[in-house]
Amino acid sequence: MQETTSQDATSIAITFVIPSYNVEQYLGRCLSSLLIEQDHTGVEILVVNDGSTDGTLQLAHDYEEQFSDVIRVIDQPNKGHGGAVNTGIANARGTYIKVVDADDWLDQEALRVVLDEVRKQSVSPAPIDLLITNYRYDKQGKRVKKTVRYRNVMPVGRPFTWNEVKRMAPDQNLLMHSFTYRTAILREKTQLVLPEHTFYVDNLYAYVPLPHVRTMLYLDVDLYQYFIGRDGQSVEEKTMISRIDQLIRVVEAMIYATPQPEGVPAGLYRYMIHYLTINMGIDSVFMVLSKNPEHYEHKAQLWNTLRTQNPKAYDAVTHTFIGRLLTVPGALGRGLIHVGYGIAHRFIGVN
Repeated sequence: MQETTSQDATSIAITFVIPSYNVEQYLGRCLSSLLIEQDHTGVEILVVNDGSTDGTLQLAHDYEEQFSDVIRVIDQPNKGHGGAVNTGIANARGTYIKVVDADDWLDQEALRVVLDEVRKQSVSPAPIDLLITNYRYDKQGKRVKKTVRYRNVMPVGRPFTWNEVKRMAPDQNLLMHSFTYRTAILREKTQLVLPEHTFYVDNLYAYVPLPHVRTMLYLDVDLYQYFIGRDGQSVEEKTMISRIDQLIRVVEAMIYATPQPEGVPAGLYRYMIHYLTINMGIDSVFMVLSKNPEHYEHKAQLWNTLRTQNPKAYDAVTHTFIGRLLTVPGALGRGLIHVGYGIAHRFIGVN
């Protein structure tokens, strides 16, 4: 690993963590979006090569050699996406941290706005805990790209707290793509360690730390460009069905991480129930789409886990429209899920 010498660690405002596994085809686009026409002051980029077997590591080192004041490459045995993010969190020197998957990229104009803000926040006596920005689905074969924005549910351009966050629409979720955390929230407050060799852990990254987030700021810029469509991608329908065990593992971890309503702001609890409901829904849908009776039983067990381990969260989830739909028993319930998924897939355009 090459150590940066031209930037003092105390002056780094933001660390971009790029988990990279066999992404030789995409990594250059990702890194270029962070580097081209940007002022690199206060910026660190950590490329975590997660045991790639293609040319990813060599390409990362080529960029590191060219941008030695900004880029560090960390090479590790394969640990999965969560393991790569863990390494990034542990080694980040920035006041803030943003994870960018190597097959995605950032919009340059939006990035300038974000860099200006994190540089300002990093020297503030009261830095915000979480910076929120928009993300855009760039789905292959779709002419119209969907962008998820939050201007109707939270204040724009000023610090705010959870109780100022309004109710969100079912497709309006705060994902890893939306978040730039203050590094201390992940490392000291949450002590976040994601499961290794497990897909979909980005849901834990976007959920578990939230009770430690006190102050936020939303910039209405379309920063994150989320690429969907490459073969074998984890969000493909067939791939998700084949990984139902990992979907269940992640949502069970979310269930245990969901706080009691008395201990957190009402706005935070409302949002966490919203996101838990969406993820319970995703698991339930793909277990039903599998048409596997064993998965039907897993679905019932998952809902029973929620009911027994966090009864208040169970009551809150099942009082939502989506929760009521998902818990209709038997063949009728499965039929409703098939119809609902078809409508959502057609009009929302993403899994």
